[in-house]
Amino acid sequence: MSREENEEDDIVCLDESFFINDDYQITDFTFGSHVLQLYCLQSSSRQLVWPGAVLMNDYLTQNANMLQGCSVIELGSGVGITGVLCSRFCRGVVMTDHNDEILKKNIKLQESSDDSMCCTELKAEKLEWGSSDQLNCILQEHPEGFDLVLGADIYILVDFSPTALIGSLFANVPLLFDTVERLLRDRDQKKCKFILAYVSRAKVMDAMVINEAIRHGLQINEVSGTRRIIKNLEGVIFEITTNH
Repeated sequence: MSREENEEDDIVCLDESFFINDDYQITDFTFGSHVLQLYCLQSSSRQLVWPGAVLMNDYLTQNANMLQGCSVIELGSGVGITGVLCSRFCRGVVMTDHNDEILKKNIKLQESSDDSMCCTELKAEKLEWGSSDQLNCILQEHPEGFDLVLGADIYILVDFSPTALIGSLFANVPLLFDTVERLLRDRDQKKCKFILAYVSRAKVMDAMVINEAIRHGLQINEVSGTRRIIKNLEGVIFEITTNH
């Protein structure tokens, strides 16, 4: 088997059934002193929360000062584990994903909680990368823009076509950075950054993420001290900003 075939085998692709699976159970997660309760998808007795989300939440817990008073938009929120954590510190959090139903479910769960720390306004919005209409609607509701853009394991590939080729699956990475660039530049040169919790699964994807950031005129830097092994994969935090 060639090196390219080995890397293709490592690429994570999700079929449509993943997004309509409704086997959600309330699950506890602990990050530092913060205990979060969320409806989480269960599969084969494993909690389906991506390693990158754990990496991101550990990083944010250790650097909570960066969240104080900020407005945040999260891309590819999944069940909302990062957005819910951010709600403990931020003044506003918008969680987005292809499927926003589980996000709305978890927002209701937080609203019904007697946890006094869950006081930030949490919103859920449907956002598919590259969709100008959906992004425009979000920005119209938040004309001031956002202080932080967050993403964890969001480069994982999704394809609903049974005949799609591996090469075509990479199309969502440029679309991701189209969306990121728009969000970063929407602040009228005010300070805004994209924090990406990246987990390496294939070298071809490692290169593509960095190259797409550069191609979009963005500056990508590894945050010192964040590279670590998580769930047998190498992860790292990147900070991505516009070039001024």
